[in-house]
Amino acid sequence: MRLQATQPWPDFPEQAPPAPAVGEAAAADFLPPDLRVPSRQEVAGLMMRWQPPLVIGGEVRACPECDEYRDWIVFCMRDDSIWLRCRAGHETKEPGLDAAWYNRHSGPVDRFHPTLEESLRHLGH
Repeated sequence: MRLQATQPWPDFPEQAPPAPAVGEAAAADFLPPDLRVPSRQEVAGLMMRWQPPLVIGGEVRACPECDEYRDWIVFCMRDDSIWLRCRAGHETKEPGLDAAWYNRHSGPVDRFHPTLEESLRHLGH
């Protein structure tokens, strides 16, 4: 501390960020419109296939209508609710799962489909 107080340290001005090069414009949206993907609020929800038994709170989850316990389609809706659909097409809301669980277990979005039927067909249901 004493050394700092006795030394004549030069005052260094703060450096400004470099100016953009000639012909280089800063753009807020760098992707052209045909390459942009919809945001999470622009789609009704996301879905993934879950083939092994789904264990929630230490219990294997089974369809309340047909007792199937494998090969689910898991939906994460716009409001962050989770819905399950069994192979027979029965759908039920799953309060034991949330959007954070979905995000941890799902992979990147690889396709967007205009209808639910097309997306189910893509996932093999």
